[in-house]
Amino acid sequence: MRIKDIAREAGVSTATVSHVINKTKYVSDPTREKVEKAIKKFGYHPNAHAQMLALGRSKIIGLLVSDISNPYFPEIIKSVEAAVIAAGYNLFLLNTNYDARRTLEYVQRLIQMQVAGVILMIAEFDEALITEAKRKRTSFVFQDLGFVDEKVSNIILDYEAGIDEAVQHLVALGHTKIVHIGGAHEIYSAGVRWRAFDAAMKRHLPNGPAARIYEGDFRFDGGRLAARQILAEKELPTAVVVANDLMALGAMQEFRSAGLCVPMDISIIGFDDISFASLSEPALTTVFTPRVDIGRRAVEALLLTVEKPHQQGIEVKIPTSLLKRDSTAPPREGA
Repeated sequence: MRIKDIAREAGVSTATVSHVINKTKYVSDPTREKVEKAIKKFGYHPNAHAQMLALGRSKIIGLLVSDISNPYFPEIIKSVEAAVIAAGYNLFLLNTNYDARRTLEYVQRLIQMQVAGVILMIAEFDEALITEAKRKRTSFVFQDLGFVDEKVSNIILDYEAGIDEAVQHLVALGHTKIVHIGGAHEIYSAGVRWRAFDAAMKRHLPNGPAARIYEGDFRFDGGRLAARQILAEKELPTAVVVANDLMALGAMQEFRSAGLCVPMDISIIGFDDISFASLSEPALTTVFTPRVDIGRRAVEALLLTVEKPHQQGIEVKIPTSLLKRDSTAPPREGA
């Protein structure tokens, strides 16, 4: 079955069929419906190579994530995949393992494949990514990198509001000795959360001690290691705000191993609301991030610049909200 056969069946030109398939030009609804009916009748599938020649790009969208084993990412991946397929594209998934050099290599390969665009749900960052985005004029969507330009969009989580709500909740319970376990300092979004915690402590405890921050790596073991550093201090905090749920769960395990009871001896708040957060013992209080919405909005932002030449990218801010569970409670009297 060839495109000529579809055109003959629908009573239109081959160019019109091509425009309907590739969405390269406006086609009236009655004509488009005739073409789609003919395509369905004959079970026609367009040739991917021919499509790439017609469009100057493939119908593939690349998605890069920092750690595919992190429970934070599967929901985003599923959401991106659903939106990509619904729009008539295919998805190419790559795992960067928090390696900035690997990320750059993957982006360069995707550009060589003439992908329609790239979504980067990554924590690591190399300035060369911005250079590649500008030089190759490929559509990009970043997460939390604060950069918008022609064909480049940015999805940002409202970390400040989430961290502020977490600190406010702990202060309302009576905590004053609150510390933060953050991500690696070189990761942009970790820095945003560090600064948000510092600002929230100054706002809600203006006469309190300077904010204490312990560096982790966004992984379970990173949370355990940071908790060991906290346990080695002369004076223990009564509450911990953690930059993500995996580290929070690791810290919780380490505190329990040291004989502390969560939340009676120490309260813990995570960030993300991964699937394991509500299943932990006790159930983890955490800042919810709407990952289905993140994935959908990322694809929408990408397609905006894919399908409109010279389109300026957009910035999309995703709200967060605190989910109160069982890992927070008032501090012990005299703590």
